[in-house]
Amino acid sequence: MALSKTPMEDAMRQKITDALAPTSFEVFNDSHLHSHHKAMKDTTSQETHFRVFITSTAFEKKMQPARHRMVYTLLKDELAAQGGIHALQLRTRTPEEEEKAKAKETT
Repeated sequence: MALSKTPMEDAMRQKITDALAPTSFEVFNDSHLHSHHKAMKDTTSQETHFRVFITSTAFEKKMQPARHRMVYTLLKDELAAQGGIHALQLRTRTPEEEEKAKAKETT
């Protein structure tokens, strides 16, 4: 079996899928857009900056800060790792919120 070229993304996908059972889930690796930043100078990782869009019933009755804490807790090892996640942009919605957002986009 070949080693994955995206172990950080793979770990994120697995943990979020297992814990939150998302109905919609997208991961965007934006690391290449930040590789020139001073903070990234000594990092060889190609997986440091992500945008993650998650739709899950696990977010129901929770405010955004609580939802984000849920995700940060799931990814604490990846956030703390040397050469790990440096920046994580989250969009967390319930299925109902996602429906409303999609309806708004089409009007």
